[in-house]
Amino acid sequence: MCRNIHTLHNFEPAATDDEVHAAALQYVRKISGATKPSKANEAAFDRAVAEIAHITGHLLEDLVSSAPPKDREVEAAKAKERSARRFAVA
Repeated sequence: MCRNIHTLHNFEPAATDDEVHAAALQYVRKISGATKPSKANEAAFDRAVAEIAHITGHLLEDLVSSAPPKDREVEAAKAKERSARRFAVA
């Protein structure tokens, strides 16, 4: 599950609300052990996702970096290359 959480800091353009929400959702899924909560836990699950996304947004706004912003396409190509090497057929 957590493999889907990606670094969101220091990208140009900045992380979108959808990316922040997706990361928060993956985090809550991981720590709760549920990919889809029961009806009894749905409100708590959704509230946790919203709160974590909100706090994550504040964190990303407040972080500073002296490194130049990363390019999403370049980082995606690197990830694809790592995956190809990892799952290469011998």
